[in-house]
Amino acid sequence: MNTALESVLARLDWMHDEGLWPDGKRHLWTDAWGVVLYVTLFEETGNERWLDTAEALVAEVERVLGRPRGLRIGEGPDREGQYYHYLAMWAFALQRLGRHRPAHHGRAIELVRSVHPRFVVPGVGVVWKMSDDLSASCPGFGLGTIDPFHGYVVYRLIDEVELAGEIAHLAQLVERCYPSLHIEQDLGLGLMLWISHVFPDEPWARVQRARSLHTLDAMWVEPPGYFSRGPQQPETHFAFTNHGVSVGLQSIGVWPQRVAALRRYFDSYRSHDRYDIDPITHVMACTARLPGAMLERATAPADHAVEGGVR
Repeated sequence: MNTALESVLARLDWMHDEGLWPDGKRHLWTDAWGVVLYVTLFEETGNERWLDTAEALVAEVERVLGRPRGLRIGEGPDREGQYYHYLAMWAFALQRLGRHRPAHHGRAIELVRSVHPRFVVPGVGVVWKMSDDLSASCPGFGLGTIDPFHGYVVYRLIDEVELAGEIAHLAQLVERCYPSLHIEQDLGLGLMLWISHVFPDEPWARVQRARSLHTLDAMWVEPPGYFSRGPQQPETHFAFTNHGVSVGLQSIGVWPQRVAALRRYFDSYRSHDRYDIDPITHVMACTARLPGAMLERATAPADHAVEGGVR
């Protein structure tokens, strides 16, 4: 058994023993990453029990968070409503599980068709947060900056034929906004790197990948070895967001020394707040250590091309 696999299994055992996850309160983002992690464990070990575990988690998430359309952010009064980027990540998790248990491919298509018309305003943007029943956008929340890119890539992974209309809506938004988009938040930058690695040669991916790396470089703090929350926040850092950046960097095959350094730092880091025992920290740490099914291909070129458009 390799060291990464041993580390992930040990952390999963610890979370289970502590009742943190998957037996704690549901949270759609964490659970989406968890489903992908279980698929990775199956692909690493060949043990079907990991797929059974993934399917059991999907059923429990849908039981607790499922709504007539879409899925709620999580359990608890502070997790009402629906986020588009959570739904996009959940659809991606279903797609990954569907590679081995095909019924979930159809579930991913159904989810996209159900929520897309409620969130996506063609030619305008993607609403970041909607009410539980998707009847209205939530006051104070505007359009998501990364959401069009996230949905565009995930929809194409799911089914380019069945979701052709929805993909066209998002392709138009990506084409319009990618030249001017500058992200300055750690997790958003990591996600954009990950999003860009799926279709790495498309012009929007080349532009955003180069721009994201440039910004992240300015946010690297060593010693001790972490990415700050933003360019003007050198002291502010979170474990789970750094794990997201780690996945992004691994997806494009750059800065392995920094990936290793932040892993060492956060292996012993304690924030002394709720994030020390929040499942989002530990599930994303496991995925960063064993990214497997998160990755579409081993590496993607981190070039600086700036011209062209979306296919």
